[in-house]
Parts: sequence; structure tokens; C-alpha cells
Amino acid sequence: MNSASVKTTGGLGRLNPELVRQLATTEELVGRQGVYSAAAAAEILAYGAVVGSEVEIFPHQARCMDYARELIRREEAAGRSFASGKVFIARELADGRGRFARAWHAPAGGLWLTLVMVNTLLPQHGRFYPLAAGVACAEALRCFGVEARIKWVNDILVNDRKLAGILTETDRGLSGREEYVLIGIGINVNNDCFPPQLAGLALAMKDVLGRETDLELLAARLLAKLRWNIGLLHYVEARQLAAEGDSGEPPARHPLLAAWRQYSDTIGRRVMFGFDVQLAPQYEAVVEDIDPAGGLVLRHLVDGRLITEYAGEIVYLPE
Repeated sequence: MNSASVKTTGGLGRLNPELVRQLATTEELVGRQGVYSAAAAAEILAYGAVVGSEVEIFPHQARCMDYARELIRREEAAGRSFASGKVFIARELADGRGRFARAWHAPAGGLWLTLVMVNTLLPQHGRFYPLAAGVACAEALRCFGVEARIKWVNDILVNDRKLAGILTETDRGLSGREEYVLIGIGINVNNDCFPPQLAGLALAMKDVLGRETDLELLAARLLAKLRWNIGLLHYVEARQLAAEGDSGEPPARHPLLAAWRQYSDTIGRRVMFGFDVQLAPQYEAVVEDIDPAGGLVLRHLVDGRLITEYAGEIVYLPE
């Protein structure tokens, strides 16, 4: 990451590119060699090295995703290519939003980050971006001693309370030639005061650990984990293309899905499913698994049918 640049306008204060590189080397390149060869680990990290190529830090933003879209259009209008892997971090968000424009409480003390990737993956591999972000977030938090679990698609929970959320959106820019994947990650870190409507539903790392966490170290570790997990998508695709051409689905034993299952809080749970489950719940089910394409495999509680859902959301039901 020697060529990375960081533009700081306040907020987090700094993010040392060398720290990200060191963590990627010690925790990913070296730390993963119990599962991957040294050559394979280096290749995976090379694919993911673009993550954090540029980092822009703000004291305040309305919403980092909206700013990213605005910058994409500005760059395209000027005839310039948008830097894949660019990251935007805000100290606080005034208009943080999750799925279906639901308000997201994002005050100072948390980590509010958007990563923009120019999507060069085939569709059957690109659909794993949300899962890669979820695994990266869970892994980063576990490095600090937080037993983070993933709720499908990408809520990060500790003891059924939400500690982080991830939202993935796509954009085609002005010309429509490039597809951009925008990954928004919000982590409650040192912000341990929540509005009344979130009482008992949300918590922060500070609640779990009993101390504050260094935001720069957390951001750097998260970027290193994103490098690995996004690089893994490209690595698996490249190996499959070399073996089969471009017509095949991702392998059933995709290593990213294995990691997702390892950290899953969802498999085996009784849930209510709906596309917008808060406004239009559809049916109750038990979660059986995640399929090779990333869909949630559910067993309908009324008629016992197996249903695989590729979009939508769930809420946990009392056992």
C-alpha cells in the first residue's frame, strides 16, 4: 500500500497507510498460511491491494455513500477514472441510513466508512461482495476480543444486539460503462449512548470490552480484512476461469462461504422472513443453511417446504 494516499479533513485524524500494509502482511499474508500456501496468500492480497488505495477522512458528512456517488459523477464528468478501492471515513454522519432508508444513529465515537470498488467480477462472483464485507467486519472485531456474529445478510451482532451494520449498493455513474459497488460499514465503537428506540437493541465495542478502542487501529485492521476477503473473491474467480472458462457458478465449497458459516448467528434460528420484514413480514421459517450462491435456505414452518431467498431480510423470533 505504499502508493496509497490519505486526505485528512479532521475526524478520525489520521490513518497511516503503512499500518494497513503491516496488518495485511502480519495477519493476512503470514497468519493465513495455515490454510493457504505462501504463494496463494500473496496472490489473494495482491488482488485485494486496491482496497484503501485512497482514504479521505471528514469530521462530518451527511452520508458517505451520497458523497461517493457525487464524486463518481464529478470524476466521470471531468473525463477521469474513479479510483477503485477508495475509502471515505466520517467522524459522524448527519443522515446515516440503512436498508429502506431507515435512520442509522451515527454520532462521533463510531467508525462510519464507505468503500467504493469498480466491479470487475463476473456477476456470479460479484454477488458475494456483501458476504465478504460481513466476514471482514466480523474478523476485524474478533481481533479486539469481540465475539462478533453475522446475521444474514450483514448485521453484526453480539448476544443478539446489533454492534455493526453493512449496506451494499451499486451505481452506474453518468456513462453507465462502469459498475461501482459501494460498501457502507457502520460500527458502534466508543459511542455507547443510544436513543431510546435502540435501548436493548444496539451496543458498542466499549460496552463489550469496558474500554475505548483506537479508531485508527480498528479502521486499519478492517481495511486489511477487506483486502483479504475481497481479494479472495478475485482469486477464486481467476482459478475457476483458468479451469472452466466463464460459464461456471462459484464452487460449492467457496472459502468465503465457509468463513461466513463459521461466524453465522443465523443458521438454525427461527425467523420471520420478508423483503421488507418490518413493514411486510411474509412467513416464519427455520434457517437451514446458505447455498453456494449466497442465498438463505429456509424451511417453511407451516408446510415444511425448503425455500431459498436471495434478497430480503429476517428478524429472529423467540425460541
